[in-house]
Amino acid sequence: MQRIRKGDTVVVLAGKDKGRTGEVLKVMPKDDRAVVQGVNLVKKHQKQSASQEAGIVSKEASIHLSNLAVADPKDGKATRVGFKVLEDGTKVRVAKRSGEQIDG
Repeated sequence: MQRIRKGDTVVVLAGKDKGRTGEVLKVMPKDDRAVVQGVNLVKKHQKQSASQEAGIVSKEASIHLSNLAVADPKDGKATRVGFKVLEDGTKVRVAKRSGEQIDG
Protein backbone atom coordinates (compact mmCIF):
# COMPACT_ATOMS: atom_id res chain seq x y z
CA MET A 1 0.00 0.00 0.00
CA GLN A 2 1.34 3.44 -0.97
CA ARG A 3 1.78 6.28 1.49
CA ILE A 4 1.17 8.96 -1.17
CA ARG A 5 -1.56 8.45 -3.76
CA LYS A 6 -3.12 10.32 -6.68
CA GLY A 7 -5.58 12.92 -5.39
CA ASP A 8 -3.80 13.46 -2.03
CA THR A 9 -3.01 16.97 -0.83
CA VAL A 10 0.72 17.12 -0.10
CA VAL A 11 3.20 19.61 1.39
CA VAL A 12 6.64 20.09 -0.21
CA LEU A 13 9.40 19.63 2.40
CA ALA A 14 12.50 20.57 0.39
CA GLY A 15 13.60 22.34 -2.78
CA LYS A 16 12.64 25.60 -4.46
CA ASP A 17 8.92 25.06 -3.71
CA LYS A 18 9.40 24.27 0.00
CA GLY A 19 6.23 24.92 2.03
CA ARG A 20 3.86 24.89 -0.93
CA THR A 21 0.88 22.55 -1.08
CA GLY A 22 -0.79 20.92 -4.05
CA GLU A 23 -2.74 17.92 -5.27
CA VAL A 24 -0.92 14.84 -6.56
CA LEU A 25 -1.72 14.40 -10.26
CA LYS A 26 0.38 11.29 -10.91
CA VAL A 27 2.51 8.87 -8.88
CA MET A 28 5.40 6.87 -10.36
CA PRO A 29 6.17 4.19 -7.74
CA LYS A 30 8.99 2.55 -9.72
CA ASP A 31 10.91 5.85 -9.84
CA ASP A 32 9.78 7.02 -6.35
CA ARG A 33 8.47 10.25 -7.91
CA ALA A 34 5.20 12.17 -8.15
CA VAL A 35 3.78 15.07 -10.18
CA VAL A 36 2.14 17.73 -7.99
CA GLN A 37 -0.15 20.46 -9.33
CA GLY A 38 1.56 23.89 -9.38
CA VAL A 39 4.83 22.58 -7.90
CA ASN A 40 8.26 22.23 -9.60
CA LEU A 41 7.21 24.14 -12.72
CA VAL A 42 9.63 24.02 -15.65
CA LYS A 43 9.58 25.91 -18.94
CA LYS A 44 9.43 23.67 -21.99
CA HIS A 45 9.84 24.62 -25.63
CA GLN A 46 6.77 23.29 -27.44
CA LYS A 47 6.84 22.44 -31.12
CA GLN A 48 3.71 23.41 -33.06
CA SER A 49 1.18 20.64 -33.65
CA ALA A 50 -2.37 20.42 -34.95
CA SER A 51 -3.82 20.99 -31.48
CA GLN A 52 -1.18 23.19 -29.81
CA GLU A 53 0.61 26.37 -30.80
CA ALA A 54 4.40 26.71 -30.69
CA GLY A 55 6.08 28.56 -27.85
CA ILE A 56 7.36 28.17 -24.31
CA VAL A 57 4.93 26.48 -21.92
CA SER A 58 5.15 25.89 -18.18
CA LYS A 59 4.44 22.39 -16.96
CA GLU A 60 4.92 20.41 -13.78
CA ALA A 61 7.99 18.19 -13.51
CA SER A 62 8.12 15.22 -11.17
CA ILE A 63 9.40 15.58 -7.62
CA HIS A 64 10.93 12.87 -5.42
CA LEU A 65 8.60 11.30 -2.84
CA SER A 66 11.12 11.94 -0.05
CA ASN A 67 10.51 15.68 -0.52
CA LEU A 68 6.74 15.33 -0.04
CA ALA A 69 4.56 14.77 3.02
CA VAL A 70 0.81 14.21 3.18
CA ALA A 71 -1.14 17.20 4.54
CA ASP A 72 -3.02 16.42 7.78
CA PRO A 73 -6.79 16.40 7.10
CA LYS A 74 -7.36 18.32 10.35
CA ASP A 75 -5.00 21.33 10.05
CA GLY A 76 -3.27 21.00 6.65
CA LYS A 77 0.25 20.71 8.11
CA ALA A 78 2.73 18.02 7.03
CA THR A 79 2.31 14.64 8.71
CA ARG A 80 3.73 11.16 8.49
CA VAL A 81 1.47 8.31 7.39
CA GLY A 82 0.68 5.22 9.41
CA PHE A 83 -1.56 2.25 8.69
CA LYS A 84 -4.41 0.79 10.70
CA VAL A 85 -6.67 -2.21 10.18
CA LEU A 86 -10.34 -1.51 10.96
CA GLU A 87 -12.76 -3.98 12.59
CA ASP A 88 -14.15 -5.01 9.20
CA GLY A 89 -10.63 -5.95 8.04
CA THR A 90 -9.95 -3.01 5.71
CA LYS A 91 -6.53 -1.36 5.87
CA VAL A 92 -6.58 2.46 5.96
CA ARG A 93 -4.01 5.25 6.10
CA VAL A 94 -3.87 7.32 9.28
CA ALA A 95 -2.21 10.70 9.95
CA LYS A 96 0.40 10.29 12.71
CA ARG A 97 0.01 13.94 13.75
CA SER A 98 -3.71 13.93 14.60
CA GLY A 99 -4.62 10.24 14.39
CA GLU A 100 -7.25 11.12 11.79
CA GLN A 101 -8.09 8.72 8.96
CA ILE A 102 -6.79 9.91 5.56
CA ASP A 103 -8.79 7.75 3.13
CA GLY A 104 -12.34 6.50 3.05
